[in-house]
Amino acid sequence: MTRARKNVLMIVVDQWRGDTLGKLGHPVVKTPNIDALANEGVTFAKHYTQAVPCGPGRASMLTGLYMMTHRAVQNTIPLDARHTNIAFEVRKAGYEPALVGYTTTTPDPRETAHQDPRFKVLGADMEGWKPVGSWGLKMEAYFAWVKAQGYPVPKIPTNIWLPQGQDEDDIGATAKPSSVPAHLSDTSFFTDRALEYLKGTENKPWFLHLGYYRPHPPFIAPEPYNAMYKPEDCPAPIRAESVDAEASQHPMLEFYLKSIERKKFFEHGQGMGADMSEQEVLQMRATYYGLMSEVDDHVGRVCDYLKQSGQWDNTLVILTSDHGEQLGDHHLLGKLGYFDQSFHIPMIVRDPSESANLTRGKIVREFTETVDTMPTILEWLGLPVPRTCDGESLLPFVHHAEAPADWRTEVHYEFDFRNIFYSKPEDYLGLGMDECSLSVIQNDRYKYVHFAALPPLFFDLENDPGQLHNLANNPAYAGQMLDMAQKMLNWRLKHADRTLTGYAATPEGLVSRL
Repeated sequence: MTRARKNVLMIVVDQWRGDTLGKLGHPVVKTPNIDALANEGVTFAKHYTQAVPCGPGRASMLTGLYMMTHRAVQNTIPLDARHTNIAFEVRKAGYEPALVGYTTTTPDPRETAHQDPRFKVLGADMEGWKPVGSWGLKMEAYFAWVKAQGYPVPKIPTNIWLPQGQDEDDIGATAKPSSVPAHLSDTSFFTDRALEYLKGTENKPWFLHLGYYRPHPPFIAPEPYNAMYKPEDCPAPIRAESVDAEASQHPMLEFYLKSIERKKFFEHGQGMGADMSEQEVLQMRATYYGLMSEVDDHVGRVCDYLKQSGQWDNTLVILTSDHGEQLGDHHLLGKLGYFDQSFHIPMIVRDPSESANLTRGKIVREFTETVDTMPTILEWLGLPVPRTCDGESLLPFVHHAEAPADWRTEVHYEFDFRNIFYSKPEDYLGLGMDECSLSVIQNDRYKYVHFAALPPLFFDLENDPGQLHNLANNPAYAGQMLDMAQKMLNWRLKHADRTLTGYAATPEGLVSRL
């Protein structure tokens, strides 16, 4: 197939767990359009983000850097302006990278006036992108659009996510639909912005980042998605027999179990997340899956348009997420800590070229990482991958039946739990700002969690897949733990910043090994 142009559609859903894909055998969730995309592409079953929450995860995805290098370690923490990103790199080939959604990026205060309004929110849009469907610093563009459609937006705009017919018993998970109807949901808003953009690009190559807010909280779905799933059909949470038993695993875990409030996940929430009963967790999961099905319907709208307009066969489609969601596992809500539920994310790559025909519908079970996103896209476009990039292109998996011989056998991810305005772990744990960090190395058998200033954790995943039993102090595992710690140190040494390390001065002048 000869293609005169190459387009890229990068779909980034927010807070979508990696195990929640029909292609990977999830027993409940229905996402026929995403399943169809997976059947035309390659699904990466062990794909992990390098950092949580949104800002750090998206920074790694869009710069190709591990968090230890880009150091945008939490929402609200700035991203160093010296780092390149996908948007800057594709501009070198004449693309004007368009952004629908958001990147949760705080600008570099050394190059930005400190009075800039972007310093008053969790994060704004990353430099290099052309926003064509941003919802503003505080979702104001979305609420204005809802109002323009004739819907009466309340004085507190987020109240559109209150349940219809709310009563005093609605303090968390609910089967009731949101007040705002489905055709005015934020998922519909972002899809409409994407389609508006695509209808103006039929005569030129394009690059579109299409971001969806869902299934991010608040966990409430519009009709009919609120009733698509029954709580009793949803998988039960993986958690210790009590919150106290869970908290005994580690002091950092104890902090989050004692501090996560329901109001961050339900517009009407009251009480603590850790106190949710199993029935409440199952209802939350049913609603979460409903939000996924809503996104799936809209992904179908976008794919259908590309097919109808003749652009499908010229377009690389990637579907992924910034991070996962605990969803009641380990008595937790949100994205945090060191459990797989927060870091395991979906990754589907659909390459339209004939060279990908042999692998369509394939499931890859090697470890892959969100830093691989940028080099995958750049290689497909025929662009060089910056030496600074920590990831590797996934195209060898897309174009060949076998995995590369030297592919990684472990996955790495990090979490920083310093104080930010809405969470104060430092105070609870008695740590300094730069001591509040952890790093994880994980393979098919073991998982090692290293803390800068707190006790480590070690799990035998074969015998304890739920990661309920810490073996760090078990002498029988000392050798395996040391081996994993050494591998983590090797990883950090290999991926130390190498912006200029490919150059050297010699008697004959500057030499480049790039």
